Amino acid sequence: MSENASSVSAWIGLGGNLNDPADTFLQALDALRAISGVTLEAVSSLYRTAPLGLVDQPDFLNAITRIRTQLSPVELLQCLLQIEADLGRVRTAQRFSPRLIDLDLLLYGDICVETPELTVPHPRMHQRRFVLEPLAELEGELRFPGGTMLGEWLDSCPAQSVEKIGRLVGSPEKPSRNHTPTP
Repeated sequence: MSENASSVSAWIGLGGNLNDPADTFLQALDALRAISGVTLEAVSSLYRTAPLGLVDQPDFLNAITRIRTQLSPVELLQCLLQIEADLGRVRTAQRFSPRLIDLDLLLYGDICVETPELTVPHPRMHQRRFVLEPLAELEGELRFPGGTMLGEWLDSCPAQSVEKIGRLVGSPEKPSRNHTPTP
């Protein structure tokens, strides 16, 4: 990352269903704030979501955060994976398994990335109401790379049990005084 690098908006999905996910989200947001080249701009409400796939597990909590970053998509992904590890996430081969924290890089500006380690926009985002509803709360008129509007994806997304349950206590709806967004 260069000191004069321009910044871009990125959207990160937060999910978890073990221990106290809301507290873990706050720790993850604090860790994001501490990264040089990252400015936390907004955080959605919390949403309670019935598990997909492996249904015999606790409901998930989900939220979305919008950041401004000077990091490349791969650098940002590496930071997200490190935050997950620091918070105790152990990755398993089983999809849809219970987890302490899941941080997904959903969107990175209006660019598309396709590498073995990262696909942006997130390849299953359009099928996940627990991503689209909090994203709509933050960015109702968002247009995805390729031109699809967020509302179109919401209209065609399968029905899922997603319930808005309130704000994440301690997270800013808007940037804090110490974290001013860059244009």
